[in-house]
Amino acid sequence: MMVCRGEIWLVNLNPTKRNNEMGKVRPVVVYQNDELNHSDYPTTIILPLSTSLIEDAEPIRMRIQKRDDLEQDSDVVITQIRSIDNDRFMKKLGSLTSDELKKIKELLDEVTH
Repeated sequence: MMVCRGEIWLVNLNPTKRNNEMGKVRPVVVYQNDELNHSDYPTTIILPLSTSLIEDAEPIRMRIQKRDDLEQDSDVVITQIRSIDNDRFMKKLGSLTSDELKKIKELLDEVTH
């Protein structure tokens, strides 16, 4: 299954290893670059989405509106960036805009610098 940067996918994040990790089957944003995505590299860097919305939560969250097969408005949880095995991907749900991807990069820079 080939994924692309900026796509929204349904993935299985179970099992989790710690209580502070987001688990269960949920949508995620693919953040890894397409050079790795389209190679035989076995893992992909993602950002999970949550439908438990928190208002004014930047820089740790960014709201995206429902679209395509993403059925609910969701928060991208910036602080939960992680790498997952490619076997966890289940179904493509949609894609972010280039402006949304740019905003995620800015928020990641803000929380990591």
